[in-house]
Amino acid sequence: MNIFNQAGKYFALMAKVFSRPERHSLYVRQTFNEIENLGIKSVGIVAVISVFMGGIMTLQVAYNMINPLLPTTLIGLGNRDSLILEFSSTIMGLIMAGKIGSNITSEIGSMKVTQQIDSLEIMGVNSAGYLILPKIIAVVLIFPLLYILSVFFGIVGGLIVGPAVGAVSAADYLSGIQFGFNPYYVTFSLIKCVVFGFLIASIAAFFGYTVEGGAFDVGTASTRAVVNTSIMILVSDLILTQLLL
Repeated sequence: MNIFNQAGKYFALMAKVFSRPERHSLYVRQTFNEIENLGIKSVGIVAVISVFMGGIMTLQVAYNMINPLLPTTLIGLGNRDSLILEFSSTIMGLIMAGKIGSNITSEIGSMKVTQQIDSLEIMGVNSAGYLILPKIIAVVLIFPLLYILSVFFGIVGGLIVGPAVGAVSAADYLSGIQFGFNPYYVTFSLIKCVVFGFLIASIAAFFGYTVEGGAFDVGTASTRAVVNTSIMILVSDLILTQLLL
């Protein structure tokens, strides 16, 4: 019953979030601020993780293809498709759930326990819309861009590591990543990124907005937000894969 209770509170909060805003200009300015805080500042960690992820995937594919009958160009192809279809969307989603999600929960939760949200309500401001909607829009907009960067840096990571350890030549790797490309794979993953971005921002905001207690409870809410968001990302990944592929 607690699950259904939480789900009901979540959808009620989302209805309040997407109600008509009081001042559109204020929301637009806040959205750009959130894009910088939540998206632009995440580019560095996305690039570093993706380079190592692409290098590791290249080595794993290479070590599992020690067969003279298989062309080494398949190493580049395997790394490319793994990054495009799953790793750069789902794995980055789980990582961003920890980074962005905990940030959102902590920020909104701190405002809740210090009664800043109550002050906004007293002034006649839709606190849910003002605090949460710009975050959701920012994450939904920036996540596909982070995905594209992740794929790029993952392929670059494979190009660096593969030839460096002698697993595959640069020419064969580049030939592999150009072979048999299916544009729909990118479309499929971009759809997943939009869904993941919405889940990350909305679930994290829900746990922050509904927290009760003090600073310790904000930390507990952040942990619960990350865990629940990770579970929902994996569930939605399974559903979207079944529906779209």
